This record gives sequence, C-alpha cells and structure tokens, in this order.
Amino acid sequence: MTTTAMPTSTTGAPRRRERRRWSGWAFVGPFMLVFALVFLAPIAYSIYLSLFQNQLVGGVSFVGLENYQQVLNDAKFWDALGRVTLFLLVQVPIMLFISMLVALALDSGRLYGKSFFRISIFMPYAVPAVVATLMWGFMYGTRFGLVGNLNDAFGISLPNPLNAQLVLIAIGNIVTWEFVGYNMLIFYSALRVIPRSLYEAAAIDGAGELRVVTAIKLPALRGAMVIATIFSIIGSFQLFNEPSILQPLAPNTITSAYTPNLYAYSLSFSGQQYNYSATVAIIMGLVTMAVAYVVQLRGMRRGS
Repeated sequence: MTTTAMPTSTTGAPRRRERRRWSGWAFVGPFMLVFALVFLAPIAYSIYLSLFQNQLVGGVSFVGLENYQQVLNDAKFWDALGRVTLFLLVQVPIMLFISMLVALALDSGRLYGKSFFRISIFMPYAVPAVVATLMWGFMYGTRFGLVGNLNDAFGISLPNPLNAQLVLIAIGNIVTWEFVGYNMLIFYSALRVIPRSLYEAAAIDGAGELRVVTAIKLPALRGAMVIATIFSIIGSFQLFNEPSILQPLAPNTITSAYTPNLYAYSLSFSGQQYNYSATVAIIMGLVTMAVAYVVQLRGMRRGS
C-alpha cells in the first residue's frame, strides 16, 4: 500500500508574510501620516519659502540661496544668536545644577515632607509660560510691582530688573523658575531606578553619603543629564515667550530682534517678510540640531 503526500502550497508563506507586512503599516500608518502633516510638511514648505523673495518689481521670484547669504550677513541675527548663546551658557548650567541638587535631596530620604516639596518644586512647570512671565513681569515693575513696593517701603532704590544690563538675567530667572521642577523630575526618575544592591554594597564597604553620591548617584545621572541638557539647549535657542511678553514693559531694551525666534516672528507678522523669516527659522533649526548633536555625541562617549 502506497501513500501519496499531499501537495503543499508554495504561495501560502509569501502571502502570510505579505499580510503581516501590511498589518504593520496599518498600525504605523496613522502616526506616519500625522508626522508628515505636522512636521515634515511645514519644514518642506519653509525650505520652499526660503528660496523665494517678494520684490517690489516682479513680485515673488526665485532667488536660490540669496536669502541665506543675507541672513549670514545680518548683524541683527548675529546679535540675537549671540544673546541666546550667552543665555544658554549661563542659565542652563545653573538650572541643571539646582535641579540635580533638589533631586539628590529628595532621593536622600532625609528630607521631611518629601512629597510636598516634590509637588511644590514641580508646580511652576504646570504654570503656562505666558502666566508665569506676566506674574514675574508684574513683580519686576519699579512703579507698580514688587520692586517698586520695596523701594517705597524701605526708602531704597533697587535697580530695575528690566534695564539693559539686567533684563537677560531677569529672563533667565523666569526660565529657571519654570523648568527646575521639570529637570528635577528627570533626575529624580533616574535616581529611583538605581538598584538597592549598590547602596547595600556601599554601606558594607563603609561608604558615607558623599561617597555614595559621587560614586553611585552622579554616574547614574549621566544619561539623564545629557537628555536634560539637550532639551535645555533646544529651549534656549527657541527663547520667545518670555522676551515677547516682557517687551511692552521694556520696549527700549527688548527689541523686535532680541532673540532669533522673536526676530523671525517680527519679520513675518510685522514686516510681512515671510521668505526671509523662513530662512532665519531654518538656519536656527540647523544651528540647534548641530549643537544638540555635538552634546549628544560627547555625552555618549563619556558614558561608554
């Protein structure tokens, strides 16, 4: 008695693989569509705008890279870029250092009312930037705000926080107040995932609190520090809300080109120079990407 093998389908496996591939795109497709509409399309349109120029004679015409050359020779742009770079170099280290100290204090277990302090420090991040800036702008006022009230109450003359010498420090104070809690949460989350066995081993070796911080906690914060630094760099180069809202309080100090983003906004909505504004925005995007990428590479090398 002989048996004959049933023929196997040679097309079944490819069909299953094809079905699985399309099933994957069904899950990823909605995200890719939204990503293309809200991220890729605006960038592509900005690049398109930057290649044209609205001239008095002839209307909109293609100018190639002429707008980019004009921005690179624009003194207002370089002044604004230098200002936010100085802001970045001073404010970001101070903010991250304060955030790290607060996270270490919360993680130490020696702070009474830890939950209250954690919520209190994080709360300013929940305040909208517009509201926070208006609040601090009122306190900075020398005629109607807190500074003016202190001058009247004590018969002193405190310097105006919104004068040309102090306005960048005043903006840095607002940004630090807003984002210390956010960065603290990043650092605190990184500290909470450290294995307890490392602390037990350090205790057996007789390590004190300072030694535990320098040998265990700070190395564990390296990845979180890189992430927080990158986010802070991006936020510094995108500085807009605070100077824009404070501008009516200090019109002679905060100009329309005080920061690159404020400059691009003023060009577009006040000067109707959409093409030049798009060029400024693209160059700032490239600068931000380059600096963030360098910081990420240095952080990865140190962590390896």
